[in-house]
Order: sequence, then C-alpha cells, then structure tokens
Amino acid sequence: MQRDTFVVRRSFLQWLHKRSNPGLIVNLCFIVVLVFSTLLTWREVVVLEEAYISSQRNHLETVASSLDRQLQYSVDKMLLFRQSMHDALQTPLAFNVLHDAVSRFNALRMRPTWQLVVDKNRTLPINGVSDAFVEKTSLLNRDAERISNEISAALEVGYLLRLATSSRHSESRVIYVSRAGFYLSTDTLSEATNIIPRYYHLVTQSWFTQQSERNNRSRAVRWFISTPSSWTGDERTITASVPIYFNRYWYGVVAMDFSLNTMQRLLAEATDDRTEGEYQLYDSRLNMIASTEKTDKQVNHFDEREIAQIAQAIEHDTGGGIRLGSRFISWQRLDHFDGLVLRVHTLQEGVQGDFGSISIVLALLWALFTAMLLISWLVIRRMVSNMYTLQHSLKWQAWHDPLTRLNNRGALFERAKLLAEKCHQQSLPFSVIQLDLDHFKSVNDRFGHQAGDKMLSHSAGLIASALRKNDVAGRVGGEEFCIVLPGLGLEEARGVAERIRCRINSKEILVKKSTTLRISASLGVSSAQESQNYDFEQLQSVADARLYKAKQEGRNRVVWHDHDKK
Repeated sequence: MQRDTFVVRRSFLQWLHKRSNPGLIVNLCFIVVLVFSTLLTWREVVVLEEAYISSQRNHLETVASSLDRQLQYSVDKMLLFRQSMHDALQTPLAFNVLHDAVSRFNALRMRPTWQLVVDKNRTLPINGVSDAFVEKTSLLNRDAERISNEISAALEVGYLLRLATSSRHSESRVIYVSRAGFYLSTDTLSEATNIIPRYYHLVTQSWFTQQSERNNRSRAVRWFISTPSSWTGDERTITASVPIYFNRYWYGVVAMDFSLNTMQRLLAEATDDRTEGEYQLYDSRLNMIASTEKTDKQVNHFDEREIAQIAQAIEHDTGGGIRLGSRFISWQRLDHFDGLVLRVHTLQEGVQGDFGSISIVLALLWALFTAMLLISWLVIRRMVSNMYTLQHSLKWQAWHDPLTRLNNRGALFERAKLLAEKCHQQSLPFSVIQLDLDHFKSVNDRFGHQAGDKMLSHSAGLIASALRKNDVAGRVGGEEFCIVLPGLGLEEARGVAERIRCRINSKEILVKKSTTLRISASLGVSSAQESQNYDFEQLQSVADARLYKAKQEGRNRVVWHDHDKK
C-alpha cells in the first residue's frame, strides 16, 4: 500500500513538473497586473467623469435657477395683472370717469373702430372694433351683461399697465386682449389707426386661441413663439400668456412679449462669468431661442437625429445629460418658462479644462507604469529563462552520464523500477539486457583513457540507435551498460541484444591517427516472464550473471538462457 502511494505521488509530481512553465507563469502575472492597473486607472477616470458631469449639472442648475428668477419677475407681474382684472370685475370702482367711459363706449360700439381715452398720462387707451366685427366669429363674444364691467376693469388694469411701462422691464410689450372686441397694449399709439388689422392679428395668434377652456383647463401660463408682424418690428417674439376667467366665463388674455434679443440678454446675465461651454435656451419643441455664443458659426447646431436623441432623453426627466459624439449635452427644465436650458461642452473644451488635465495626467501615469511593467517583465522573463535553462542543465547532469549521454546508474534504476511496476500492473512482458565491452582495460592501457572514452561514447550511440522510444539505456559501471525493454519478452529482448552486438562489432573506431580499432561486447538477457518476477534488481542481477557467462564462453556473444545459447 505504501509503495502504491509512493508511486502515485511520484507520478503526480512528474506530471506537475512537466506542466509547469515559469515563462508562462511570468506572462500570466504580467497580464494580471496590467489588467488590474488598467481597471484601476479606468475606475479613476469613471469617478472623475462622474464628478465632472455632476459639476456640469451644478453649473447648469445655477444658470437655470438664475434665468428662472429673472423670468419669474415678469410672470409674477403678469399674474398680478390677471388678479387685478379679476378683482376689478368682481368689485367695480364707482368713479364717474369710469361711468362716463362706459357711456361713451355704448355710443361708439357700432363704429368700425373706436378708442376710449380717459387720461393719457395715467392709463392706457382702449382700442376696439364694432359689434358687427365681433359677431363674425364664434371665438369672440360681446356679452351685454358683462361688457360694462369689463370696460371699467380694463381701464383700471390699463393704469397698472401704464405703470409697468414707466420702469425698467424685460418684456417688450404687455397687452390685454378681450373677446369682446377690444385690447390695451403698452405700445399703443395715441392715434386710433390700424385697429382692425391689429386686433385681428392678436386674436388669431396661438397664445390667444390656445387659452380657451378646452385647450388650457388648468388656466396656467403658456409660452409661445409668435410670428413676425409689423407691430413687433418683423421679428419673432416669445410670448407668455394667461387667460382671464371670472364666474367661469372667459373674458380674454393677458400676454407679454419678449424679443429674442431680450432672451439673449437674460441668458447672458444668468451665465454671468461661466464661460466654459455654450449655454442654449430652447422652447418645449426644441426650437433654439438664444445662445451665449456671439456668432452663428460659434453656435453648436444639432441635426435631426441628434435633436431626436435629446428629445427622447428629456421626455421623462427635468434634468440630465447625454453624450453626442465628442460633445456632452446637459439640460435643465425651467419652472417659469415652457422650455429648457442646454449646456454644450465639446471634447476640446474638456481637454483644455481641469477634467482634461487630470485625465491626461492619469493617462501618462498609466503609460509610465505600463512601460516600467513591460521593462520589468522583459528583465524577469530573461532571468527566469536563464534559471529555467540552468535548472534543466543541472537536472540533465544529475540524471545522465556526461560521457555517454545515457542515463546514469541512479536515474536508470529509478526509471527501470517504475517501468517494471507499470508492466507488472498491466501484465506486460519486461526484459533487461546487461552489456559489457570486451577487453576495455587493454584499450585504456594501450591507447590511453582518451581512446577509452571514445570507445564508450561510440558504443553508447550505437546502443541508443538500436532502441525504441520507450526503451531505457544507462551506464551502470566503467564499461558496463544496462538496457530496459518494457513490453518485450525474452525472445524479443534477445533479438535486440543481438542487433546491438552486431552493430558494435561491425564498426571500427579511430583511436589515434591512422589507427582504428574494432571492438566487441558481451551481453546477458533476462526477462520477468521466466519466473514472473518483476523485481528490476533481481532481473538485472540475472542478466549480469549471464553476461559473465558470455565472457567465460569467449566474449562477443549474447547469453539469454541459463543453458548455453548464442
């Protein structure tokens, strides 16, 4: 049992030694270190990118909040006008001047156009159209029971609107448009000219028609991009509007116009000194309204595919970011404007900023570490290769005879015992040949040890050339050799021995200049089949006895049986 365990352990160690490759282990260690260093560097880049994105979001939120505050002032002022109109409709003032104005309206209402002026320095004039004009469309309605209070309330709100024009304001125009056929506007001229086309233009705008009960049930502030007109200087304007309701009746709309230049100025004021990246203001349909860039060439434009990607990204979130090629886009919706602010940060700006500088430093550190690792790998691999070669050389020297290059006595006995055990387990034949060169001592005496060494080396080569791949040969003494033949019986082993004897005897060796020598060998053969004994030392002893018998019988022969047979 102990012997079986020893054999299994030895076999496993030999298998492990064959499979172990120091060069491969060094390569694997280098790859593992390189992968981990790359992953750590990549992790730092990811953390840095997240911090950069968070910084971009914080900057954008600050800009959006600042812009919201500026727009909130105008929106709150518009809501104040709506509340003032509501209060005036609920509780009309009992002023004679207001009653006179209502009386004058009743006298003027049939005219194609009319204007009510109470005090040019205190309130805005009311400009209106005839009853016949109002009756032409279902959107308009001049209700007899409500018109008097509405005219009076409009004059009161006109006073507030007049005050709004006397201070610095962001909006370019504030206007109240009634469904009853009149309007008040902060840019109205004192002369009653172009009232019909202007009123028609106002009541056909989206910011007016989309404030009905069906289109704006929440009665919230709505934002629109108005079409150019002669009253806006033939340029587009951004209009905020809110409906006027009282006792569930829609009276009209209060609206504020903002020019694109005003929105550009508000965006620039909101960005302040944040010059890194471009800030853009868009409406809810992703139409660009303003940009912090001065010229159109500097503005970052998006194609239809990119616009679709941005629209998909902002659909379900009030803020976020998206990468489009080499540009990083972050956005933030506004609370007091039906749109959003975008910040466009290009790769070039990122490289020039802090994020780019740190990324470049990380890349250089990774490259430097990788270069040092590669140099270390080359040095260590060379050292391991030299040590591996030295190890093989020492191992070979420990297991082989340096003169004949065959196995030495220790290696031969160890390998022979393993082969004998294997053949025994598999019930295979196992044979041993013992060989001794004839008259070797006389050759050393006559021609010297150098000639003897030539004879030994030459004979070893002839022996090795006559063997199979699995056969084992070794030098076990001065001029004595042993050959192990696993899988061969006694008769087959005798044939091998005879072939070796013939090869040795047929060759002449040049021992000195112009001096050749023919040598011979005597061989003894034994086999485990003879007595079913697989003990190698016993078989080697039997073969050695038959070898001496061959010597006694005249040398240069093979003895393979206890009886004389050649």
